[in-house]
Amino acid sequence: MTVTVVVGAQFGDEAKGKVVDYLSGEADYVVRYQGGPNAGHTIRPAGRTLALHQLPVGIVRENCTAVCGAGMVLDPFELVREMRALRDEGLFSGKLLISDRAHLILPWHRLQDAWEEETRGSEAGGTTGRGIGPAYMDRAGRWGIRVAELSRPEILRKRLALLRKTKGFLEGREGVPSPEQVEADLLAVAPEIRPYVVSTEPVLWTAVREGRPILLEGAQSGLLDVDFGTYPFVTSSHPTTAGAALGSGIPPRAIDEVLGISKAYATRVGAGPFPTEARGADGDRLRERGGERGATTGRPRRCGWLDLVLLRYVARLNGLTALALTKVDVLGGEPQVPVAVGYRTVDGETLTEAPPTLSEDLARVEPMWRFLPGWEEFTPALKAELAEEGYRALPRELCRFMAFVSEEVGVPVTLLSYGPSREETLVVPPGARTAPRGLAPWAPPLP
Repeated sequence: MTVTVVVGAQFGDEAKGKVVDYLSGEADYVVRYQGGPNAGHTIRPAGRTLALHQLPVGIVRENCTAVCGAGMVLDPFELVREMRALRDEGLFSGKLLISDRAHLILPWHRLQDAWEEETRGSEAGGTTGRGIGPAYMDRAGRWGIRVAELSRPEILRKRLALLRKTKGFLEGREGVPSPEQVEADLLAVAPEIRPYVVSTEPVLWTAVREGRPILLEGAQSGLLDVDFGTYPFVTSSHPTTAGAALGSGIPPRAIDEVLGISKAYATRVGAGPFPTEARGADGDRLRERGGERGATTGRPRRCGWLDLVLLRYVARLNGLTALALTKVDVLGGEPQVPVAVGYRTVDGETLTEAPPTLSEDLARVEPMWRFLPGWEEFTPALKAELAEEGYRALPRELCRFMAFVSEEVGVPVTLLSYGPSREETLVVPPGARTAPRGLAPWAPPLP
C-alpha cells in the first residue's frame, strides 16, 4: 500500500470508518479530504466506541499522523471539543496536521443552513444543519474564511466584516452574532488549533516521494457527489477519487489503489431517491439488526437491498480497483437476499450501467431483482471459527454472494466485514477474488 483512496460506493454510512481504522494500522498518514462535521465515522478501538466527526480516523493510532486536508470545511468550535474529548479518553496521539487552506464553518453558516431548508419547504434535502453547504458556497464564491486567517487577526477581522455583508437574509432572525462576537470566539479557540496548522501538501508530497503508506478517506459517498450524485439530494463537495486528489493536494497519478466500500444491503439518510428501499417489516428488520442510525445526527436510516446499477456506476466513476463488503452479518439468517441487477424506466427502457441523471426519473424506476440464497447467522461460534480459520470458514452461500457481486460489478472483493470491531474483518485471499482486475485499463492487476 502506497497511496490508497477509500470511497463510499453507496449513499454513505457504508462503514468506511471501520475499514479505514482497520487499514490504518499499516498507514503512516490518514488524510480526510472533504466534508465537515456532517459525517461521522464510528470506530471501535480497544473495545471502545467512538464517533469521529472531523478528525481523521488515524488520530487514534500511535504510528499514524492524521491530516485534515484543504478540501475540508471545519467547524473550529466542534473541532476543539472533539480534540478535548479524545484527549480526556487518552486517545489523542497529538499526531495531527490541519491544512491552513481548509475553510471554516462559522455560526452564520449554521443559521443559513436552517434558513435554506425552510426556504425549500417540501423540497428540503434533509441536511444535518451543520452549515456545510453554506460554507462550501462561500468558498466557491470567494467569501470564505480559511484556517490560515486564525493566525492573522487583522486579516480575519476584515474578512469577517465583508462576509457578514453577504448574509442580509439573516436579518431579524434570532441569535445572529455580530462580526465582533464571531471574531472574539474564533480567537478564543485559535490557540488550541494553531499548533497543528501547517501547509499539508508539501508534507504529503514528501511522503509520496518516500513511498510511505497513505490512506485518503472521504466522508459521504460517490452517490452524494455534488456533480455525479443524485442531485440535488447530495453533499456540497466531491467524495470521489477525483475529490481525493483535489482535497489532499496529492496529484492523481500518485494514487495506486481505490477501495470502494459497500454494505451487503443499502441505506440512505435524509431525502432523495432510493430505488431499492425496503418499506415495512423488511426495512424495519434491517434497521434494527444493522443498528442503522446516523453517527452524527442519530437519525434512523432508510434501509433496502443492494443496488448493482448504482454500484457499477460508482465503480466506473471512481476507477475502483477493489471492493470491501461490509455488514454481511446483518443479512445472516435471511432465507433469500434480493439484489437489483437493473432498472426498467417508465418508458420501458432497461438500464444496467448508470442511473438516470434526474432524481425525479431515478425515483420512478422499477428494480429488476435477482434473489440469491441467504446464509447462516453469524453466531459467536461462527465468528470464533472465522477468527481461527479465516476465509475457509465463511458460509458457502456468502461466498457465492460475494462472487456474484464481484462478477456483476467487475471489481474483486478483497475485504469482508462481519461485525463492528477491528477483529471482525476478513482479507479475501487472492485465489478467491473473482474479478481478476478492475474495470478499466488504469486498474492494476492483482498480485
